[in-house]
Amino acid sequence: MRILRGIAGALLWILAAVLGLVAIVLCITIILLPAGLPLLGVSRHLFGLAVRLMLPREVAHPVKQSRKGLQRQVKDARSQVKKSKPGKVTTKGGKKVVKRLTK
Repeated sequence: MRILRGIAGALLWILAAVLGLVAIVLCITIILLPAGLPLLGVSRHLFGLAVRLMLPREVAHPVKQSRKGLQRQVKDARSQVKKSKPGKVTTKGGKKVVKRLTK
């Protein structure tokens, strides 16, 4: 899968480079400037997409990967709490109070 992402990223990078070159040529001619500027923006977007495809997932999407890691840690913590010794739960003024049972 990593090889396919790399190949797709490289092909997209080449396409973005050619598209950027065409956009620069269009921007040089004053008459075609309105067509060249949006094309330059599309080229820039394709460059970013190509780089994100070539990078590892942790580098390309750091927020998503850290969120997944935190969710895993929360899930592990919940399972450890469920496995621990249960205490006696009482309510005191609307708040839950957990009293540990002693042997």
